[in-house]
Amino acid sequence: MVRRLIILPAIAAATFSTAAAGFAAAPPNVNEQDRGFLTALHEGNLAEIQAGKAAKRQASHEEVREVGKMLVYDHKKLDKEVTQVAGDLGVDLPSSPSAKQQAELEQITAKSGTEFDRAWLEAEVAEHRADLAAGAKQLSEGSSEEVKQLARDAEPVVQEHLDELEEVQNEGKTQGGGDTT
Repeated sequence: MVRRLIILPAIAAATFSTAAAGFAAAPPNVNEQDRGFLTALHEGNLAEIQAGKAAKRQASHEEVREVGKMLVYDHKKLDKEVTQVAGDLGVDLPSSPSAKQQAELEQITAKSGTEFDRAWLEAEVAEHRADLAAGAKQLSEGSSEEVKQLARDAEPVVQEHLDELEEVQNEGKTQGGGDTT
């Protein structure tokens, strides 16, 4: 009887630890939409950081430089969250922006003066509009609540960037002469 009492807790403990190990190793609820969104969001953040630094260096108008600074700061902050969630979910992320993003930035940085400002603003407005659409798609098609939360958290930041970018772009259209558009 004593032997039986000792064996039963041992079996229960072994069963519990095996179940717990299986639970910890179970793949999180991440679908291809989630993986693709995390990758695109990370690449986008890296591209925005590079683009913001380029604006800080090359822009001919102070407003463009200021928006560039904002992009660097905000996208570094957003990317910390992205890399944390990706790591928690076991999603590997690239170490640099996509080849397309890099090529686009190279084309823009080859310009100077108001030509740079105009091309940079146009590209950034288009990119931020696409980011908002990607976030909406993630919310409707993603399966991971953590990744959906990233989309929710990023949306107001991306919208603020878009608003700022469009404001600077529109100011350039109304100023004439040295416009930024």
